[in-house]
Amino acid sequence: MKRIFCLLAIFFYTFFSLAVWAQEERDSPRRGEGISTFLERNKRPGKTYYTEFLRLNEKKLRGKEELQLGVKYNLPPLKSGRGNQGKEVVKGSSQKSPAEGRKSVYEPLFGKKLANVQITSNRLRGACFYIVSGHGGPDPGAIGKIGKIELHEDEYAYDVALRLARNLLQEGAEVRIIIQDAKDGIRDDHYLANSKRETCMKAPIPLNQVARLQQRCAKINELYKKDRQNYKYCRAIFLHVDSRSKSHQTDVFFYHSKNKPDSKRLATTMKSTFGSKYGKHQPNRGFTGTVSERNLYVLANTSPASVFVELGNIQNSFDQRRFVISSNRQALAKWLMEGFIIDYKRIQR
Repeated sequence: MKRIFCLLAIFFYTFFSLAVWAQEERDSPRRGEGISTFLERNKRPGKTYYTEFLRLNEKKLRGKEELQLGVKYNLPPLKSGRGNQGKEVVKGSSQKSPAEGRKSVYEPLFGKKLANVQITSNRLRGACFYIVSGHGGPDPGAIGKIGKIELHEDEYAYDVALRLARNLLQEGAEVRIIIQDAKDGIRDDHYLANSKRETCMKAPIPLNQVARLQQRCAKINELYKKDRQNYKYCRAIFLHVDSRSKSHQTDVFFYHSKNKPDSKRLATTMKSTFGSKYGKHQPNRGFTGTVSERNLYVLANTSPASVFVELGNIQNSFDQRRFVISSNRQALAKWLMEGFIIDYKRIQR
């Protein structure tokens, strides 16, 4: 009798376990989300979940690894007790030496909810990036308005910079966040609160423009002098928001330095990447972003090859949507990351 009871118990346990497992969880991505961000939002970070997600949704993805809006994707079953067990966490990776084989990075600049970054790919392993958002500290940069609300260039450029830095870390890169705000983190608000807290890696930012540019170039060059011994690919990116007349709508445009072919190639690759993305997501819109040579101080005085990016016109109501909607800021960061990946692959051939 006991044996029959045990067999029945095993049967019902197995049956109900399979029934629960069969009810797969599904969710649709938000605008601008990549697979890693989508999985993190659904509490499934890390390479194991990422690989399983690709297997479960092979026929639903655009290409091999691109999410589509409006599509419900199967989520991998949650694994109990995963957390950070058995994983190497590197604290403050944006300022430390390389850590080969690491599984995650802890970066408090991203804010409490996003500080723990799961590394889900090695596509950028061996690459190092210097992420610089424009202005900051006592200088807000360009100022736009929506009603009585002021939009400060430094706040929106900084948010895109943090999102880009996090994306690059997820791809296995080393990242140096040059301009920092210890409080802000990545924000999803439409209207980002303005402050003067930003520093150049904890050093006060000068109000004088020349001193300010010299400071960030010197910091990049100081880091690059050491990094070039450990990384085969080092690139700097300067993120800004342009200011023109309210009627002047612009696309994202890219500047490169005069004497560095790598800088020109990177800018051209970025522009091409944005053009292809607009072609997929807004096929009837077209993309009019440009690439041009500029003798800007930061391009001429940083040792690694660099690109200067203007994300749009902060005065124009259409361009403002590119900044104030957080999913659009995430899309900008994602496309910039993908431009870096394409450029990095070219030097590996």
